[in-house]
Amino acid sequence: MDKSNNLPLRMREQIGDRTESQLVDSKSNLKTNEEDNSVDIGSIRMDPNIEYAEYQASGQGLSSSARISDDGRIIISLDLKKKLPDIPLDYAREVREFAVDDKTWKDVPSMNIVIMIVGSRGDVQPYVALGKKLLTDGHRVRLATHETFRSFVQEAGLEFFNIGGDPQALMSYMVKNPGLMPGFESATNGDIGRKRKMLTEMINGCWRACHQPDDNTGESFAADAIISNPPAFAHVHCAEALGIPLLLTFTMPWSPTKTFPHPLVNINTSNAEPGLTNYLSYALADLLTWQGIGDIINDFRKKTLGLSILTLRSGAGLVDRLKIPWTYCMSPTLIPPPQDWKNHIDVVGFYFLQLGTSYEPPADLAAFLADGPPPVYIGFGSIVVDDPNAMSKMIFEATAQASVRAVVSAGWGGLGGMDIPAHIHILGNVPHDWLFDRVSAVVHHGGAGTTAIGLRMGRPTVVVPFFGDQPFWGMMIHKGGAGPKPIPHKQLTIENLRDAIKFAISPGAQRAAKSMAEKIKHEDGLDKGVNSFYKHLPLLNMRCDLDPRRLAVWWSTKYCLKLSAFAAQVLVDARCFDMKELDLHRSKEYDSRKDITDPITGGGSAIFWTVTHYYAGIAQIFYNPGKGIINTTTAIPKGVMDIVTSIHEGLHNAPKLYGSTVREQGNVTDFASGMKEAGKGFFYGYYDGITGLVREPLEGAKKEGFIGAIKGSARSFVNVNMRPAAGAVGLVAHPAQGAWKSIRKLWQREPQQVQRETRISDGADAAQRSSPAEHAAILDAFQKAKASTGARRKEYAKRAEEVIIETQETTSGEADGHTTK
Repeated sequence: MDKSNNLPLRMREQIGDRTESQLVDSKSNLKTNEEDNSVDIGSIRMDPNIEYAEYQASGQGLSSSARISDDGRIIISLDLKKKLPDIPLDYAREVREFAVDDKTWKDVPSMNIVIMIVGSRGDVQPYVALGKKLLTDGHRVRLATHETFRSFVQEAGLEFFNIGGDPQALMSYMVKNPGLMPGFESATNGDIGRKRKMLTEMINGCWRACHQPDDNTGESFAADAIISNPPAFAHVHCAEALGIPLLLTFTMPWSPTKTFPHPLVNINTSNAEPGLTNYLSYALADLLTWQGIGDIINDFRKKTLGLSILTLRSGAGLVDRLKIPWTYCMSPTLIPPPQDWKNHIDVVGFYFLQLGTSYEPPADLAAFLADGPPPVYIGFGSIVVDDPNAMSKMIFEATAQASVRAVVSAGWGGLGGMDIPAHIHILGNVPHDWLFDRVSAVVHHGGAGTTAIGLRMGRPTVVVPFFGDQPFWGMMIHKGGAGPKPIPHKQLTIENLRDAIKFAISPGAQRAAKSMAEKIKHEDGLDKGVNSFYKHLPLLNMRCDLDPRRLAVWWSTKYCLKLSAFAAQVLVDARCFDMKELDLHRSKEYDSRKDITDPITGGGSAIFWTVTHYYAGIAQIFYNPGKGIINTTTAIPKGVMDIVTSIHEGLHNAPKLYGSTVREQGNVTDFASGMKEAGKGFFYGYYDGITGLVREPLEGAKKEGFIGAIKGSARSFVNVNMRPAAGAVGLVAHPAQGAWKSIRKLWQREPQQVQRETRISDGADAAQRSSPAEHAAILDAFQKAKASTGARRKEYAKRAEEVIIETQETTSGEADGHTTK
């Protein structure tokens, strides 16, 4: 009996008849039906059989495990069964991103951008700065995050959308489960169920942020592009459903590299080479995460978005496999970009939001700062501290023993709240860019935002990490000489805090911090971040064909034109066509179920599975990595698919015109069935054409004697060319038809209708605000474009065929044993 059949769907390597022998082990006895695994804890559904804090995989090439330690780090072990060389320096390939504009990428039409951010204020603040910058470029920017930050976002002039979730509860959970995944205590006290419920709420909130009206003004909204940090989780699935570009962004490394391991990972044991070990650490982090949330993601994809569900292989590492572009808003001074991060990954520098320029401090703070030497800043921001009184006493005593004054931020941890010594001042909400210019050193949790502003101000830094990327930043600061080794919060004592403060105020740490500050000030991360977003957009497929200054939101099959909301409204008003004839334009497609032919193109997860199962010829991947360029997925308008399909149907049915019979074609309902029919059509096209040289004359002779044989011979000579041609075109047409039938299932009716209504409304508004000359320009451009409709139709059909043939070639590579799904 196949062991894979006992696993929930999200934990299978593949789905359906092509499921491989499942080699994933779990301590639990997982059942077949995911819904049957779930139990209700109040209104929370979770699987009591899942070992959320541990993942194991075993194959003939590799045994591996990942587990959550007591301090929240992901501990991994790798045991290669056969020795492999390390990943070569030049293994990574350049990425050919779809429809990017290498020349005029700064000419970006105004669009609606939704920025999805899950986390604390320190996570949100950099993207408020980014949003303000995009706003000045003429875009409409919606920041989708937690209700707690509504006023903060709106005061910056950005639109706010509440995705749900309580960041304070999230921070409390993270302190208990620092590695983003739950430990044993959380598995028994209900924390997992509450976190999964919150995650479900936030994922659905991110989807609503893409298409629901503003809850303050009622103004309609339709997202044209998504920017997101990884913990939002909904990002790539929303982009796939909508067919719009996605840019991922983060404050710490999240893309596989051989240069260093995943920031949340500690390597326990490994007999693999260092580069391969580091690279596989990202895959194991992805697999452990997918094990915990894959059912939530699949439920969201199937029930909310109408997308197909994903497996262990296709779900974990999806972003890496699809080569989604990244912009890391972290300093290249601290983290130089690894050599194997190719052209779709940028490291631009920190994003700073200037809040202190107009800040006026309260009188007591101003008096304290003026009453002695610059104090040390101590604060843990959004961290929820278990025992605020004990932490406060520790801080008071350590600073006294270090002979320094200190300003202490109460934060969400509620520090203070007792008799305050004279050398201590308790702070409320004070802008860091104002305050850090007036202190001698900073002690904090190591959040990326606080770290960035402290280093920019040239302040030595003591990091007391609680979870996530905080230990990573602490080590980066220490390596640069600007602070001591990070002190995990559970190990913090009066003595080691005192010694760390003394290190921070030493001349050596002061010099190192000032050196870092000079470099960071010249990085201009915010401008580079905006440019990175623009450079990765598929602008060649986003601009209106009649007015490239405007964004294309409609597709006309009849004229093969991409049209802006304004252009479409002008043409409808002029009775050039009806709005019902237009389809929503999809500027970027994401083939989440696409097979890959070699692990290098598939990224970390693909290499992980290849090494685990040790497919034939695996060593060649490392000795001779494939060269060339990886193509990202392509957007092909539905109308083009109709063109390719109609050409095939004409060729397939042509033999009927001169008396030959044709094979009945199978029903194409989705991409998989389309590929099946393509293969059948191609084979039987040649088979029927060649065998017809004998069969057609014989059948003709049976019906009409000698004359019938002559007619049959004539038919056979035509068929020997026509049938293979039909089969060849079918290689394109059937998958194309299936792909578009699959895509048509993507939408539930309500979101699609809302999207159409929004686009129509936008077009009507634009038409009312525009001048007669602008209307005339659109009509004139349309008349000129009509004359070249045929040429555009052929060009689009050619592009579509190239894409589908490439897909067919990729799928046919399954037989070589190197594919993953």
